[in-house]
Amino acid sequence: MRISARELLGQLLDSDSYISWDRPPVTVAGSPRYREDLRKAAVAAGTDESVLTGEGLLRGRRVAVIACEFGFLAGSIGVAAAERIVAAVERATELGLPLVASPTSGGTRMQEGTVAFVQMVKIAGAVAVHKAAGHPYLVYLRNPTMGGVFASWGSLGHITFAEPGALIGFLGPRVYKALYGRDFPEGVQVAENLYHSGVIDGVVPVPVFRRIAHRALSVLSGVPDSVATEPGWAAPVRGLTGGSRVASADREANDAVPAWDSVRISRRPGRPGIRDLLRHVTQRVPLSGTGQGESDRTIVHALARFRGQPCVVFGHDRSGQQGEHTMGPAALREARRSMALAQELRLPLVLVIDTVGAALSKEAEERGLAPEIARCIADLVTLDTPTISILLGQGTGGGALALLPADRVLAATHGWLAPLPPEGASAIVYRDIAHAPELAEAQGIRAADLLVDGVVDRIVPEFPDAADEPVDFARRMVAAIADELTGLRARPLDELRASRHTRYRRLGLPEP
Repeated sequence: MRISARELLGQLLDSDSYISWDRPPVTVAGSPRYREDLRKAAVAAGTDESVLTGEGLLRGRRVAVIACEFGFLAGSIGVAAAERIVAAVERATELGLPLVASPTSGGTRMQEGTVAFVQMVKIAGAVAVHKAAGHPYLVYLRNPTMGGVFASWGSLGHITFAEPGALIGFLGPRVYKALYGRDFPEGVQVAENLYHSGVIDGVVPVPVFRRIAHRALSVLSGVPDSVATEPGWAAPVRGLTGGSRVASADREANDAVPAWDSVRISRRPGRPGIRDLLRHVTQRVPLSGTGQGESDRTIVHALARFRGQPCVVFGHDRSGQQGEHTMGPAALREARRSMALAQELRLPLVLVIDTVGAALSKEAEERGLAPEIARCIADLVTLDTPTISILLGQGTGGGALALLPADRVLAATHGWLAPLPPEGASAIVYRDIAHAPELAEAQGIRAADLLVDGVVDRIVPEFPDAADEPVDFARRMVAAIADELTGLRARPLDELRASRHTRYRRLGLPEP
């Protein structure tokens, strides 16, 4: 059973909070038959067009809303509907309101021909302006969402979720059969398949989307919360910073651990990863895929608050890396989605490095692994938003380097960074892997060495090994990240950009 526009608004918004923005539809030239179709559609749907717009409260937060009505000529979009949508988007932009859109449509209105078809450009342009102004745009796709609607404003959300079982696609199955004489393959244009394929972020009923939208808008607002310290949370560890500021006792403790021991410790099965960190944040909204038909299960992508500080989070998932299944080109394209999302919404970006290395395969090479690493690095060093990189565990090769360039780089005591795992370096230099411990020491891959070299700014300690204290360590790291976010947000963006440029321009050179 399809959800009507009014039912959608009733489930999404707080009770009795909806205020309509709609004016009578603009008059569109048409045949007597078309005018009669419009009259009958209005009677059948109980609306004067295929879309309702307005504002309301979503868990107390003021939002603008756009909801399609499929009962009005299959939710098709013509000139009048498009004008109503664009007027609502422009008003939301002017008022600085987040916008929640819920399309359900068979596509553009055939009765109005090509002029209806090109209305999608007008709508997409208005949405682009809204997003460029830094305002959130959330999309909830209902059954069905097809054609030009899905191919324009239905696919531009900062986050995009869909109704369970919804038919979503570009070319309708009936049109496909008429054109090609055979049925469209089953199960392709279904919300659940699009989620698994990395096109949308999730599939949930309206009440769950309401909760997700509330969390997302909380983070996307960019306003820090005032959060009291929870029992058991460790305060940020201040002494462990770069260069000469390192306390001697802390430095001696870090130097006492051989590099090869840190490598072995970083590989322990029980070591906490990015998912363990995210268990200790608030307002978490998991995201999925590139939005362009790719998804990589070796990474995690989310919106979250670290002790009240809002940010976009992206990083390697140690639990998702098995054998040769490691970070591929799709994961890097997801990383670039997170970078674009953070920059567009003026949110800090937190990147977590914990990888055995980027994928080595025919598919990875052919799909542009190396160019995607290069683009990630270039995007990060020029990103117009604060950035933090976390060397949580293993940091091997280009997969680690792609997430490294940040305003602040934190490392766990046993985090490490190297162009190859020590065994690989040993194989190149000595043609065996027996010299891995020696190479690990000589290459200066430990967090303590990286701190001295200026690659890392701060070490978050393990007592003595995060695998033996996973909860305490995760809380300690989350507290440190929150502390760094607070500091970065207090600095002007121009200053951050200049500092980041100087940092990487001087890397490896002696101090002046």
